[in-house]
Amino acid sequence: MMEFINHTNHPSSRWEEGQRQAAEAYGTIVDLPFPRIPADWDAQAVHRLAEENAQEILARKPMAVLVQGEFTYTFALVCLLKAAGIAVLSACSERLVRERTDENGEIVRESRFVFRRFRAY
Repeated sequence: MMEFINHTNHPSSRWEEGQRQAAEAYGTIVDLPFPRIPADWDAQAVHRLAEENAQEILARKPMAVLVQGEFTYTFALVCLLKAAGIAVLSACSERLVRERTDENGEIVRESRFVFRRFRAY
């Protein structure tokens, strides 16, 4: 079975239809939640966690993996997965901002992110 692994803090159940369709072009979407990375961890601890998760991901033999989150872990995991020949992706979204004045005269800024594509690391 071909799989697209979503390794982010954003469950695929909350994605817009365009992102879901783009992911399903790679295979069945499987959510593998992004881990919590304590700020007091050193680089070795982060890399160990990346290695552990890389092993779990590689065992599934996915077609592609979406990886986004804490930067040092993401970098380590992306390097490991790419070295193993796995397509590793980032979601590219357009930020649409709307400003309005509320009933109290305060300016309210509302942001909405619209998925546009996946981009390979």
